[in-house]
Amino acid sequence: MRIGIIGCGQLARMLALAGLPLGLKFSFVADTGSDTDLSCVEGLGLIAPWQAGDNLADLYDALGQPDAFTVEKEQVDLNLLHGLTAFCRFAPSVNSVAHCKSRIEEKQLLAQLQIPSAPFCYGIDLNQSAKELGLPMVLKSLHDGYDGKNQWLVKDDRQLTQLAASPPQTDYLAEQWVAFDREVSLIGVRSTTGDTQLYPLTENVHHQGILVRSIAPAQGITPLMQQTAEDYMRAIFDALPYVGVLAMELFVVGDKLLVNELAPRVHNSGHWTQLGAMTCQFENHLRAIAGLPLGATQAQGATAMLNLLGTAAAPREALTTNASLHWYNKTPQPQRKVGHININACDHAQLQQQIAQVEARLSR
Repeated sequence: MRIGIIGCGQLARMLALAGLPLGLKFSFVADTGSDTDLSCVEGLGLIAPWQAGDNLADLYDALGQPDAFTVEKEQVDLNLLHGLTAFCRFAPSVNSVAHCKSRIEEKQLLAQLQIPSAPFCYGIDLNQSAKELGLPMVLKSLHDGYDGKNQWLVKDDRQLTQLAASPPQTDYLAEQWVAFDREVSLIGVRSTTGDTQLYPLTENVHHQGILVRSIAPAQGITPLMQQTAEDYMRAIFDALPYVGVLAMELFVVGDKLLVNELAPRVHNSGHWTQLGAMTCQFENHLRAIAGLPLGATQAQGATAMLNLLGTAAAPREALTTNASLHWYNKTPQPQRKVGHININACDHAQLQQQIAQVEARLSR
């Protein structure tokens, strides 16, 4: 079976590395209108360039005529995805990707399913939004918002006046700022037959909008909170209907959970599963697409994932006996994700000690 992946980044790389042992073959669509760095996927399968207006039959042939397509990013051309459905199926479906690509469609889906998220306004001016939501509030572009990009925090009336005089040059929604206690995420997977498997909630730490660390299972999570998050995801799975891995980011507010964002793909906060679960998110995504039984998702001990941002070379000297390095072969740039390190331990206390050891070696 050959799987075509829209995108050539690190997620495409890790999907292929997880799928090759299963006997799967891979092809990659390189969008020449965006970042065309192919180093992540070179040697892992066929690579075909594409830009708007290209003949899709020729593209499909250049990719080796895949049996199915998937995506590794949300910043995709929906016309491309719709066009390729004439040749084979998509997992997740184009409809699923579209719902998660647009913040307003995502918000409307959550509201329809009565899944709590931050109150928001759309289609009205900033001053009216501020009256309805109060300050502070956050403006978010409807598209291309990731790693803290295309978001604007409005803290007070002075900032509101400044932004209202020169609003963002894009379509946006206004969202009430949430005073959350911490951020967590849930990674789940649904098969073509509707079978689902869910990983434990993961605690995430961000800096300037970029994920720097994930720890799983998240501490201080009650069984009810885990069950609530799983119920939210199953409702989304069934509503779309969904096939593959879905990531759901949530705010923890006391003992309540508010959904912040959805990602229709394997996700940075699920990288810990490569060392901390019997079946990693990448393999489970491929199992779902290929119609194979889903793998077990229970956590094995406690695991941390540390993102490597802008690192010039693979820090092999930072490894310990229970840590693994994943290097993406990307050209280093400031704040660019170029790799990550997974660390596994018997419990959270030992894990914190191991994290300190690895971080000390990274800082040398």
